[in-house]
Parts: sequence; C-alpha cells; structure tokens
Amino acid sequence: MKKIVSIMLAILMTVGCVAAFASCGSEKITGVKVIDIKLTEEEYAFAVQKDNTELLDSLNTFMDEIKENGTFEEISNKYFGDGTPTAVTSATEMKNDGSQLIVATNAAFEPFEYMEGNKFYGLDLEIMALFAEYLNKELYIYNMEFDAVCLSVSAAGGTYKDENGATHTVAGGICDIAAAGLTVSDDRKEILDFSESYFDASQVLIVAENDTTFDNCKTAADVEAILNTFDSSVNVGVQNATTGQKYCAGDESWGFDGFAFTTKGYNTGALAVQNILNGNVKYVVIDEGPANAITKKVNEAN
Repeated sequence: MKKIVSIMLAILMTVGCVAAFASCGSEKITGVKVIDIKLTEEEYAFAVQKDNTELLDSLNTFMDEIKENGTFEEISNKYFGDGTPTAVTSATEMKNDGSQLIVATNAAFEPFEYMEGNKFYGLDLEIMALFAEYLNKELYIYNMEFDAVCLSVSAAGGTYKDENGATHTVAGGICDIAAAGLTVSDDRKEILDFSESYFDASQVLIVAENDTTFDNCKTAADVEAILNTFDSSVNVGVQNATTGQKYCAGDESWGFDGFAFTTKGYNTGALAVQNILNGNVKYVVIDEGPANAITKKVNEAN
C-alpha cells in the first residue's frame, strides 16, 4: 500500500513540476509596442458616390477653405498635438429627405473616428460636422463595420463576410460620404469618387513589448525580410477590409504580394491588438495613427 502511495505522490509531483515549468516558460504579455517603420505609403481621402460631382465639388471647395484658413490645422492639432478633441453630435434618426449629410464611418479607428461612451470624436468626424454646417444640413453619422462603409456609399451596394464567415448585404446609396480613414486605391475608385487627399498614411507593425524580433530593423525592407521567413504557423492580425489586410494577405490590384503567414481578420484594430495579449496572434499590421492610439490605450489598461 505504501509503495502505491509513493508512486502516486511521485506522479503528482512530476505533473506539478511540468505544469510549473510550462507556466514559467510562457511569459504573460502585458503590453505592446509599435515598430516605428512605415511599411507602405498611402493617402487618405473622403469618398462620395460615383459621378456625384455636385457633392464632390462642394467637398473639395470646403476642404480647400479650411486648409487655407487654418481650421484643418487646428482640428489636426487636437489629435496629433496638444489640443483637446471636441465631441461631434449626430442626429438620432436618419432621414432620406435631403435635409441631412449622412456620413458612413467605422468609429473604431482612433484618432480619425472613434467613440467615448455615446459620443463621437475624431479628425474625420469633426471635419464632417463642419461640412454639414457648410451645406446647411444636419449631420447623421452612420456607424458600421468598415467592410460596409464603401458599399453603403456606392450606387450598387454589395456583400461582405465578417470575421465569423457570415455574409452581410449592404444597400447602396444609403450614405452620402465615406469618412473612415479611407486609403485611395484603384479598386475603390471603380465604385467611388474621392476628394483631394488630406492625410499621408502608412501601415506599421505592432508586437508584444518584450518581442525583440524587429528591434534591429531600419527600413521596410528589413521588416519584410523577416516577415517573409514566417510560415502559416504564425498568425498576424489585421482589421477586416483595410489596407493592412491587403498588405498581409496579398492583393494584386493594390500591388501587394502578401506573405506566407496566416492573416487573421478582426472587425476592429483594437480587437486584433488585444489578441496579441491573448496569444492568438503574434503581430498586428494596421495604419500608423490607430496603431499608436490603440497601443497607448492597451498599455494604460494593463
């Protein structure tokens, strides 16, 4: 009997040691950092339905005015300087009688569009609030998944699949303007007309704070050389339908060859970054502005 008890104790001690070793070997990730190297060169612009020249001309005239009178710089300073962001008010009900400027956005892309509580903020949305006043219209912000933004402004609409594989149908022409940190691209130009560019953007890489893989990189080529060594066992998170997803998965029309690692799409960039902490993805590729904003919030929360 004593022999049996001794054997059982030995087994339990062995299991306990293995578990302890595994726990010690899997260091908990408590923060993230941005690799400060621009992987792409992009331009953001607002978009309207194809051939809506009246609205596009008004928008471009308005943008020229706020750039010339300093208003654009003042708003930009609220999000990239020491200014204080201003909450943007949306009408509570959407109307299709021409009295509103209906703006399609994905308010999970700080600092361009985001929410705190039930209030809207962001560079894009403050500009849209002023543009609605310029047109003497009420502003209605239609907050939706990023995949739906372009479709909702285009004439025909369309369908997209979410991160769970479910298919969603979006009616066309339900919104007047897409204001969602949109990168100008040839395929989007097929269904939308873009305003003049207002912001130069790029994709960057987010990694765990204790990850030193890219610390010696100096250029985008250095980063990509390492990314090209990863196989499908490495998961990289992106926000669905964004440039980051196209960059990682590959898109011929955008000029991206893609990589062999597994690209995992999420509805928001913040959710993708959270999955670094959860261990579900190794890295995240996302636009530079949101990358810095998300990283700051994640690190403050942890």
